[in-house]
Amino acid sequence: MIESAEVKDQIREYVLEEFAKPKGIMQVTDQEILTKNGIIDSMGIFRLVSFLEETFNVRVGDEEITHDNLESIDAIERLVVAKSKK
Repeated sequence: MIESAEVKDQIREYVLEEFAKPKGIMQVTDQEILTKNGIIDSMGIFRLVSFLEETFNVRVGDEEITHDNLESIDAIERLVVAKSKK
């Protein structure tokens, strides 16, 4: 089973390196709304989903690519942990 803290750390690092830092944003909180604050755009969501599927060996269905599931690092972590239990 995937450890929640480890998942969150990997997601946070990916979001920072791939999306935030290139835009001059050096810190992202786990509760921050990633799309509202301009950290991730719609194309970035697809890159993020690919990262999740490859890194955590989970399948994210089209119906799961929603604001609620991908709005923050906390939400993304919950999605990955839930998917890993199936």
